[in-house]
Amino acid sequence: MKKNSFLMGAFISTLGIVICKALGLVYVIPFYAIIGVQGGALYSYAYSIYNMFLNLATSGIPIAMSKVVSEFNELKYYFTKERAFKVGLKIISILGIASFLILFIFAPNIAEMILGDVKGGNTIEDVTKVIRIISTAILVIPFLSVSKGYFQGHKIMTVSSAANILEQVVRVTVIVLGSFLVVKVFKLSINTAVGVAVFAATIGGICALIYVRKKIKDARKELNVNAKATSEEKKITDKSIAKKIIFYALPFVIISVLQSGFTMVDIFTVVKALSDIGYTAAISENVVSVIATWGSKLNMIVMSVANGIIMSLIPAIAGSYIVKNFKDVNDKITKAIQTLLLVTVPLSVGMSFMSVSVWTVFYGYDALNSSLFALLILSQIPLSIFSVMLNTNQTINNTKATITALIVSVVSKICLNVPFMHLFNSIGIEAYFAPIVLNIIIDTIACFFLLNSVKKKTNISYLKSARTFIKVIMSTAIMVFGLNILDLFIPAESMSRFGAILDCILYGLVGVIIYFYVTYKSGLLKEILGDVTVNKILNILRKFIPFKRKA
Repeated sequence: MKKNSFLMGAFISTLGIVICKALGLVYVIPFYAIIGVQGGALYSYAYSIYNMFLNLATSGIPIAMSKVVSEFNELKYYFTKERAFKVGLKIISILGIASFLILFIFAPNIAEMILGDVKGGNTIEDVTKVIRIISTAILVIPFLSVSKGYFQGHKIMTVSSAANILEQVVRVTVIVLGSFLVVKVFKLSINTAVGVAVFAATIGGICALIYVRKKIKDARKELNVNAKATSEEKKITDKSIAKKIIFYALPFVIISVLQSGFTMVDIFTVVKALSDIGYTAAISENVVSVIATWGSKLNMIVMSVANGIIMSLIPAIAGSYIVKNFKDVNDKITKAIQTLLLVTVPLSVGMSFMSVSVWTVFYGYDALNSSLFALLILSQIPLSIFSVMLNTNQTINNTKATITALIVSVVSKICLNVPFMHLFNSIGIEAYFAPIVLNIIIDTIACFFLLNSVKKKTNISYLKSARTFIKVIMSTAIMVFGLNILDLFIPAESMSRFGAILDCILYGLVGVIIYFYVTYKSGLLKEILGDVTVNKILNILRKFIPFKRKA
């Protein structure tokens, strides 16, 4: 089983995530058509709460496992690495069961906190039922996450990516087929269809867990599973290993929970605040569903790049940091930032430009939701940098900075979310834009704080990253200018799904061609990806487009 370099690991991780998100995007077309707006809001409530508790149970231990395994491998403590895996599984079992019980028992209280006295939409009983159904996934997913973290610690990204794809395929199949049978064949309620859809997370997790455990069994030799303990390793106790895992995991748990806090603040405040301002329950629930679920699913096209980089960056940095190779640490951080900017900026801006067409393709034409999405997708640029720098700070043991950034960010979100909505309403701007604008402001400020924190810790220079950012902005501006010219001749105003698909294909191709050409001519592509990778891309393109070779 082959280990992967940092860039290759990031590519494999990103590719796996992109495939998963692509599957996740494909299913929303029939699923949203089956369950509608109110069913979509109910689905959003269940998944938002589930993600919060899933982060509580799984976010820290798998990442800590990846880091611990990477460190022990670097020190050639293979026996201790295997003990750490077993200790991690024990810890995660306790967290998983505790999180499941809390979520299952207190589901009615959580549902009441979400809806309050708002009438005319989903009921507290509906929300309670779907929360309890999806809570069963917390008994499975934590074990899957730790097992994937074990492989990532070995710098083997293919297994995790394949497991993610398998989990998503099974989940999507159950969601679409199950909801279709419930509503169209058995003529049962929309709420029952949502219940089946959220249970798909449990089924997908079980299938993926079986796959990963089989891979571990098949690769026992390559993973040094049966290695003997050295004299130094015999001095290391299970208790010390557990402390190490918890020490690494706890900040990541806090980080993930606080990150989920942004969505939770919207879940608990937006419906009530918009209703108080004068919006109907239908519009208020619809806005929450766009921000928390349906828009977020499209946003993950952008965030998948950041997540792929994070999955590869953590073990790569951890291995270099443990042996005090700060030059390699800084080089990897710089490369991560450059790669992130190269992809996320034009992708976010391009999707925002085509927001009406993109939304129509997946959910049908809706002017309100398209305008929300146009702003929401732009918020992914600072959020993606924020996410990478959070994990970077934590990997280099800069816990104070990560916790400070997140606590200040979440507290700011809690304090300002409702006032911002009232402020927007008072100055004549639709109040439902306020939570997204607030996220952009908070994430941008936090990015600068975290970048400065890494600089103090590793003495990194951001000169290359700054140059990359300027070139990316200029290249993206040229791309948008080209798309605007195209819009003068072929307006992207189709309200039909087929017409929107054609718009996305045309504008997407033109945007990619312009951006690729500009970044290639400016030397940005070679600077970030290297000559070999760029030449491979050009060789593939030459089969379809007659590029002129340089003499």
